[in-house]
Amino acid sequence: MTENATFSLYDLRVTVTEIRGRSVCGMNVGDWFELRHSSQLVLPEGKHFCIYALGAVLPLLAAKQRELDKNDWLASDNTVVCPDPEEGLVMRIERLGKVELDKNDLT
Repeated sequence: MTENATFSLYDLRVTVTEIRGRSVCGMNVGDWFELRHSSQLVLPEGKHFCIYALGAVLPLLAAKQRELDKNDWLASDNTVVCPDPEEGLVMRIERLGKVELDKNDLT
């Protein structure tokens, strides 16, 4: 085991902020999910999140969990739009608190 193998990541929340078309997938403004402790996807009890909207936001989440240079576009751009042209579901990625993790507990 490696000693002092701790590091910090941000927990994230992704929230639906707008639906520019019609909500075919059953999502509503205000629906959300959180990414906690590096890899845990959390949804409110009894709720769902569209896999296509999730697919649009997934590539950005690992970067948004980390400290970024203030001039990096990922530091300031927080909006993602679902690729379904009829839906136009808009999501905001926001950072919650930082969590301390131990590399030895992860793969």
